[in-house]
Amino acid sequence: MRRSLGRVGPRLAALLPGRSDLAEMCRDPRRDLLAGLAVAIVALPLALGFGVSSGLGAAAGLATAVVAGALAAVFGGSNLQVSGPTGAMTVVLVPIVAEHGPSGVLAVGLMAGFILVALAALRAGKYMQYVPAPVVEGFTLGIACVIGLQQIPNALGVPKPEGDRVLVVTWHAAQEFAESPNWTAVALALAVAVVMLTGARWRPTIPFSILAVIAATVVAQLADLDAAKPIGDLPSGLPAPSLAFLDPGALGSLLAPAVAVAALAALESLLSASVADGMTVGQKHDPDRELFGQGLANVAAPLFGGVPATGAIARTAVNVRTGASSRLSSLTHAAVLAVIVFAAAPLVSRIPLAALAGVLLATAIRMVEVGSLMAMAKATRSDALILVLTAVATLALDLVYAVIIGLVVAGALALRAVARQARLDQVPLDQGDHSAEEHALLAEHIVAYRLDGPLFFAAAHRFLLELAETADVRVVILRMSRVTTIDATGALVLKDAVEKLNRRGTVVLASGIRPEQRQVLDSVGALELLRLKGGEYATTPEAIQGARAHLERVGLMPPLPAQKPRPVSEKAEESVG
Repeated sequence: MRRSLGRVGPRLAALLPGRSDLAEMCRDPRRDLLAGLAVAIVALPLALGFGVSSGLGAAAGLATAVVAGALAAVFGGSNLQVSGPTGAMTVVLVPIVAEHGPSGVLAVGLMAGFILVALAALRAGKYMQYVPAPVVEGFTLGIACVIGLQQIPNALGVPKPEGDRVLVVTWHAAQEFAESPNWTAVALALAVAVVMLTGARWRPTIPFSILAVIAATVVAQLADLDAAKPIGDLPSGLPAPSLAFLDPGALGSLLAPAVAVAALAALESLLSASVADGMTVGQKHDPDRELFGQGLANVAAPLFGGVPATGAIARTAVNVRTGASSRLSSLTHAAVLAVIVFAAAPLVSRIPLAALAGVLLATAIRMVEVGSLMAMAKATRSDALILVLTAVATLALDLVYAVIIGLVVAGALALRAVARQARLDQVPLDQGDHSAEEHALLAEHIVAYRLDGPLFFAAAHRFLLELAETADVRVVILRMSRVTTIDATGALVLKDAVEKLNRRGTVVLASGIRPEQRQVLDSVGALELLRLKGGEYATTPEAIQGARAHLERVGLMPPLPAQKPRPVSEKAEESVG
């Protein structure tokens, strides 16, 4: 116990920022500062919207973006990750607000933060590497579609319809637009998106998102475009940190929601960091440190009235696309939002929602790596199926279900591929010291099979059918030295096949059984069935000799004439089964 506790301290110390992080932040501060400013402009309406959607209000969204965004930037494991409130998290928080109230959400966020810190100390982040690439690509494609569709109401200049399903909301928004078109909003959104997309190709280092938003705001103000609905009034300042929301008596009932929030925060943050790595060259996040940073962010955010936070795909994508190279950009994004909260709220309140919708529409389009998707789709049919299913599930359901579906399908297809590697091939008997006549007589009564690959639940029943259809012979020899693994199901199926052959009068022997496989065979009673007179056979020639001795006893072969003992050197040359 003391040893395990003693290791936690050094592990946590290894997760803290170091000098290398400061050195990276000083390499190209101008680009990072501009990228952080661009991300802040994109993050502002998202923070407001997600705060309102969660049920705690716009101030909670802003507090989360500032506090959690800054802490995750400093202590997180990705140089490019931007954290804050997200749409996926609000889906989880809404029922918690309904059942436990706003104080329950704050307590859940605090508990989830401590859970994430514990996961980081246990180095749980490494398990993210087991998520297949098609799942990540499909998740990215699905998120890009969700981000784009979420902007349709603002881009069309209509109020956001009720509902939490993006497809349904988009459809109702299109119906409202058809009844009362707002071409001003459409023009602003399209203009901003076009400027961003074309400008990125022409001069990638210029923050066209900022220029486009400023231009759209100026045009809307000068032309007095009533149809260009602005953001509206913003709260000023952050509340003082407090633990007044914490009710020790309710912590037990909040544990399950806290685990769900922590799982979602870990999953979304690590997937977002993986996507950021894929959008750049030479960047690689530390998953354990990312969990640690997200944990600290979620511990601190509730103290200021903030909702649980995660790494955010949309803001991270904007960060990467605008040229960020270090965590200074995401830290700048939090600082800019803090300045806006305290000083510039009246100015930002005039930005048209349609202009911000255009920013996110362009971001969603640029998130889709067509070349990568095409390569993944052409790789194998399984990869294409996983990619499509994950993307559709992300769009139609939510992030958690999408990743679960992708992992389950990927696992099932992988098991099928591994199961197909298991083979049962008939092989000729070794000639040994037998004459041609003796070998012909042996071949008449003995058949040998070589088992290749894994013998586990996914491949066992096919193996049973093949082995049970063995021709009518007196002895079957199974050469098992090439069996890579065997589980209880495989051992039971092997036992059933041997018993079926025994009932037909066929003796089954095995050679080359590995020590690690002997235990599972013995546990189900299959090992004893593979022995003859209690003997085991390490090599195929020994098994053939045992089979011949059996045939002699039943009178199917004449006894061998006495032979001179062979030198040890000759015996060593016998092949191993």
